[in-house]
Amino acid sequence: MNILRVFNNNVVLAREDDGTEVILTGWGLGYQTRPGEPVDPAKIARTFRPVDDQDPDRMAAQLAGLPTEHVQIVGQALVAAGLARLAANPAVVVAMADHVGSALSRAASGQALEYPLLAEVSHLYAEEYAQGQALVEQINERVEVPLPASEAVGLTLHLVNAGFSAGDLSYSYRMTGLIQQFLDVISQQFGRELDVGSVNVGRFITHLRYLFVRIHQRRQLLDQRHSAVGVAIRDNYPEAARCADLLGSLVALRLDATLTEDELSYLALHVARVTA
Repeated sequence: MNILRVFNNNVVLAREDDGTEVILTGWGLGYQTRPGEPVDPAKIARTFRPVDDQDPDRMAAQLAGLPTEHVQIVGQALVAAGLARLAANPAVVVAMADHVGSALSRAASGQALEYPLLAEVSHLYAEEYAQGQALVEQINERVEVPLPASEAVGLTLHLVNAGFSAGDLSYSYRMTGLIQQFLDVISQQFGRELDVGSVNVGRFITHLRYLFVRIHQRRQLLDQRHSAVGVAIRDNYPEAARCADLLGSLVALRLDATLTEDELSYLALHVARVTA
């Protein structure tokens, strides 16, 4: 494995024998080295493999711009919390390390950040919220000034955001608010309170998360003509279909995206299930 680019003493971009570009971190890994030279494997602390369309150079530059100790703390905490897969994703580590750095600064100065989405996050993303709480515990074992428990909300949103391709949390914030609004609209339309802990509502939330990923990636379900399954759903569940149309109008307002007919039909099917 040879060095492609040295970003600082602790971060380099390298090419593996199969041609894959990876980001390597480690104390002194880049010290007095040049492109083309072999990497000293004894100095490698962590290997990051960019995924999807992530630019290795940009990811490496962002990692190099963060305090090394914050990157290490986040990487170690992710592994200890059972999230080793994310610990190898540079985009996730960059976003979390930046967040943790700010959170540690707030904690050191005695400031506490109140997250208005605590109730929504803990209910809508129960699995990620538990992981976020575990991350706070693991981070606090590695720092002098502990983070407040409320930081689990911010870390949870980063975990949710990882499903989109990590960056700022604006889309995840909008998605969280929109999911809660969907549940409120359905409750109002059908005159009943939805049980967020039920299997059907859980499946609905999962469907919405994947729907928002498809919207974000511009890969909605699409049929040139309304599919036979979609027509059948609308014919069998007319009230749910009307509610789905209303939800579609909220997507247009909040996300500036028009749902396809098939997306609306499957949305109607989930509405029918959660209100059965």
